[in-house]
Amino acid sequence: MADVAARAGVSGQTVSRVVNDSPRVDPLTRARVEAAMAQLGYRPHRAARALRTGRTQTIGLVVSTLATIGNSRMLQAVADAAAVRGYALTVVTVPAARELADAFERLRDQGVDGAIVLNEATALARDAGVPADVRVVVVDSPPDDRFTVVQSDHESGARAATEHLLAAGHDTVWHIAGPEGSYAAAQRERGWRGALEGAGRVAPPVLRGDWSAASGHVAGEALAERGDVSAVFVANDQMALGLLRALADADRAVPEDVAVVGFDDVADAADYRPPLSTVRQDFDELGERAVDALIAAIHGAAPTTALVPTRLIVRASAGESGR
Repeated sequence: MADVAARAGVSGQTVSRVVNDSPRVDPLTRARVEAAMAQLGYRPHRAARALRTGRTQTIGLVVSTLATIGNSRMLQAVADAAAVRGYALTVVTVPAARELADAFERLRDQGVDGAIVLNEATALARDAGVPADVRVVVVDSPPDDRFTVVQSDHESGARAATEHLLAAGHDTVWHIAGPEGSYAAAQRERGWRGALEGAGRVAPPVLRGDWSAASGHVAGEALAERGDVSAVFVANDQMALGLLRALADADRAVPEDVAVVGFDDVADAADYRPPLSTVRQDFDELGERAVDALIAAIHGAAPTTALVPTRLIVRASAGESGR
């Protein structure tokens, strides 16, 4: 650090401020210090800085599984956002409530400054609790005074999808929901049900899957046998993929016989056959909001709640309005 200060013609304190991203540095001075760091090959020593500051610049991510598209997309978004902000990431999977305490203990042993808890794992955190000395942000969870909450607007997205299908002339819209215990699944079901009730329609019985294409196919086989099914809102795109195969196997054309709308807007949704109408979640913004909220919590900010908008993307699978 002394070598950098000498090369840049500044004090060691100024170099320290640049390294720690302090706003109290003139932009031209910061550029000169960063140029000197690059010329000399200077890198901050993470372990030494942790001893000095009491922080490791490492955050944890707690997730029940990485097998679902939504969770894997969120992992990528959080990892990208953390890297840009100078934080390393440690990931632990928690498939059952009894393992939550062990997961947080592992994170504490690794000295994380805080943790982000994703989706289904948030229910475990709410029920089993988290250590009082660990700063936590939960993604897709009901408001909770203990944590900062970041969530997609699942309800309004589901409502928009259902209203679009009703506007196309369908008498009602069936629903393949996500698993019990998932806050996101519950909010999407709430939006679907609210749209039907608002239009004076009776909600059909809910079929439920586990987010996988296989579970969507099982539900789709049941729906394909019913002649009164003309529109289906599916709680995620993977289950919608299974539904599309079940309908094709039963010679039910999409969208001519059955219109379909999913949720997530996965990377391949536009390449489904037919291209899938779906509700887009902004995973990048969710990841950025979660990381920024956790950094704020690490520095003492009070818990807040942030809602990230969703948007209906209309493609061929939903058919044309005015059906």
